[in-house]
Amino acid sequence: MSIQSLFNLPADVHFINCATRGPFSKAVEQAGIAAIQDFTPHIHQIKPDDFFDHAWVVRQLFSELIHHSDAARIAVIPSVSYGMAVVAQNLHRKPNLRAGQHILLVGNEFPSDVYAWERVCKTLGLHIKTIEVPDATTAISEAWNTRLLEAINADTALVVAPHVHWQLGVKFDLEAISRQAKKVGALLAVDGTQSVGALDFDLQKIQPDALICVAYKWLMGPYSMGLAYFGPFFDDGVPLEETWMGRQGSNVFAKLTDYQSVYQPKAYRYNVGEHSHFIQMPMLEVALRQKLEWTPAHIQAHCHQLWTGILPQLKAKGIELEPEAERAHHLIGLRLPAGTDALKVQQQLAENRVIVAARGQSIRVSPHLYNSPQDMAALVEAL
Repeated sequence: MSIQSLFNLPADVHFINCATRGPFSKAVEQAGIAAIQDFTPHIHQIKPDDFFDHAWVVRQLFSELIHHSDAARIAVIPSVSYGMAVVAQNLHRKPNLRAGQHILLVGNEFPSDVYAWERVCKTLGLHIKTIEVPDATTAISEAWNTRLLEAINADTALVVAPHVHWQLGVKFDLEAISRQAKKVGALLAVDGTQSVGALDFDLQKIQPDALICVAYKWLMGPYSMGLAYFGPFFDDGVPLEETWMGRQGSNVFAKLTDYQSVYQPKAYRYNVGEHSHFIQMPMLEVALRQKLEWTPAHIQAHCHQLWTGILPQLKAKGIELEPEAERAHHLIGLRLPAGTDALKVQQQLAENRVIVAARGQSIRVSPHLYNSPQDMAALVEAL
């Protein structure tokens, strides 16, 4: 059975845009339908443990995907902004934090990774330092990584970095960034939204303090759900919400008014309220199981093969992209010839049933296993 047959994508549309919104597989769709249809007929059978158990399975699956063994460090969140707000909420607890230090960002970052720090900077006397995209006509990844590493110093309180830049597909050397951050005592928060599930993320090697991911892109799960890893720094931290489920003994419904001051361990306090998600959680579970079956390595190999067939034609059109070793294969920003309006190009591609995204001055193309050489050929022809 082909991967394409596992999705209900229209046959006459070349959807190469998973970085904007990942499609549901048929299995994920059916999980959602079954959850809706089963809810009311079995509502009398819902037990207290059902509020907790299904989310625990999802946390275990996500832990496996990021090569981590402790699902208690995973929290269910609704968005990247929520996860980054947890980091901001706890920044005051960082040892040796002092006014005048900076939070280090990369340029042209997604707004959720930028807006999170405005208020905390004012409160703690910090400032934002941004490492802008290098001005280069060909390769920018090496220069960007070098400048970011050089900027991590004793004045750095927090580094916020993606694994893959959401517009350009540039890979950041998170292992090196993490080592340098730890060397100077800075925290590292990673936005894994555009990588986890499609590009291997080894938490044991990278060792971030926080990893934030939404479900609706490369995890191919429902909107308004996400998953986050919070390391030991956050164990005694301050949650955004004081949820009833976050306290010890909350699964004993008959004793909920025996109020508890003790939180459940590790990342549990950072779960969003009502995180059980009786309809959406089964969908995310199926999506994660499929991701583990497909493997990020297989996704990268497939996407690499798709690009190999069209690179000469793209270059002939004056389109530039990062060197192969410095980019991800599942998300690439095509740098158009000077003076080209990326938004107009994207709109014209859509008229030809080729669905990609205009991001900044680039056309972002983000294939997956359901894409074929015919999709990529249609992209070249439409360009």
